[in-house]
Amino acid sequence: MKKSDLILGALLSLLTSFLGSVLFVLLFTHFDLAEGLHFLWAAGKIGKLLSLGALLNLLLFFGLLQWNKELMARGVVLGSILLTLLTLVL
Repeated sequence: MKKSDLILGALLSLLTSFLGSVLFVLLFTHFDLAEGLHFLWAAGKIGKLLSLGALLNLLLFFGLLQWNKELMARGVVLGSILLTLLTLVL
């Protein structure tokens, strides 16, 4: 088992979730990125923002399965679990 593929999948998951969160703030709010993140943090909605950003992980997961990268897809699941724990903390 190549642990580097598992770690790469987890990092891709975290990066994709961050990208999804940034896209959500930029596309669906009237704030710029810094103001939007500050507003959502002050309102206590940052965990919900992370959850919405994690929706892109579904596309990443199924795309990796389509390209026969099962171990990287497992890493995406691991990254999603880490995001879940982070969301519970925030």
